[in-house]
Amino acid sequence: MIQLQRYQQYSRKEVHDIFDPYSPFTPSTGTWGMQGIVKIPNRLKDYVFFVTFGQKQGDHTFDESITEDGILTWQSQPKQGLHDQSIRDFISHDHLNHNIHLFLRTRKMDKTTNKSMPYTYLGRLAYLSHDPEREKPVYFKWQILDWEITPELAKEMNLEITKVVMDEQDYTYRQQLVQSEPPTNQSVKEHANHFSARLVNYAEENQKKRSIGLIGEQLVLEHEKRLLRDAGRHDLADKVRHVSVIEGDGAGYDILSFTHEGQEKYIEVKTTSGGKHTPFYMTINEVNFSKAYANQYYLYRVYNLRPDIKSPEFYIIRGDISLQKQLVATQFKVF
Repeated sequence: MIQLQRYQQYSRKEVHDIFDPYSPFTPSTGTWGMQGIVKIPNRLKDYVFFVTFGQKQGDHTFDESITEDGILTWQSQPKQGLHDQSIRDFISHDHLNHNIHLFLRTRKMDKTTNKSMPYTYLGRLAYLSHDPEREKPVYFKWQILDWEITPELAKEMNLEITKVVMDEQDYTYRQQLVQSEPPTNQSVKEHANHFSARLVNYAEENQKKRSIGLIGEQLVLEHEKRLLRDAGRHDLADKVRHVSVIEGDGAGYDILSFTHEGQEKYIEVKTTSGGKHTPFYMTINEVNFSKAYANQYYLYRVYNLRPDIKSPEFYIIRGDISLQKQLVATQFKVF
């Protein structure tokens, strides 16, 4: 019996036999034999993506890639628009309830044997964002969940990994944050109805990808010091502390700062390369800390922290997080 395992190679026939074994399979034709997007029968919003880098379809050349963080840039079929049902499924995709499986190859034919190349199974996808200004095709970014490919396997696949350049010095000392208003619960709901990002940037969830979070914290640290200096409180600016660096992540907040009057501010920083409406994770310790110190608690949500955006933005949520935002359980401890 064929079993699905990450980083193993599969033919289209083998993928068909895993997900739809009781239907006929015809090589190079039909749904499983040739299509790049295949809906898994009898499963709501479950799909298989067959991706071959460097392909052309008509006048369109697919520009697809994977970063070192496991973020896939991918385009739909050229005939698909924003209102197609499958596109709506992709934009509203929730990896906690539905699955999109990625099978990738970097070229179509083996030049030595002149046979079709197999696909490597890279795992499940989580929706990150799409470009609402472009369709036919629609441009997406996906997070490959549990991304841990080795350089040896990438070389074996002939897969070129795109490096993400994040210069801490540039972000910390040359850029300033721009403050915006926090999204209301209603605006988030309306945003979701228009099929925009509403899942977590899962690259940030991975502890190996902590650099973007640290950059966000450093930006907030400099922002707080600058506010105090501008208010003439150099004495307080000198006392601002990067607690998560000094003590580690267990304190319940990242930065200790002060109001102009000298009251302590406990600041938690959540950073994303995504947009304003991208949700974020909090630990139970962080949520409980916001309850216990509600009068002094500030959550800084930094977003659009990307090399192509000159000034990342942020908004502030004050007080008990549980009273202001919807908390969704994604894991349960069972006794």
